[in-house]
Amino acid sequence: MRKLVSFLAGLAAGLVTGGVLALLFAPTSGKSLQEQIQAGVKRIVDEGKAAAEARRLELEGQLEAFKQGRPITLGTPKTE
Repeated sequence: MRKLVSFLAGLAAGLVTGGVLALLFAPTSGKSLQEQIQAGVKRIVDEGKAAAEARRLELEGQLEAFKQGRPITLGTPKTE
């Protein structure tokens, strides 16, 4: 019986200690984490839109050059 009580006391102490440490070392709150994820997704989408717009303008320029009979340069898109 004494071993069981000791085990349960150790288990309870471990659970309390783990819970306190988890709360103390959690990087951010749930709401803050959601806002960070939303901001990151928005930034990625905006970057994608900007890259697509730049590529569209480049291709339109090549199309105009082709229509006018000027030589065009085909290559791989520039990466940063």
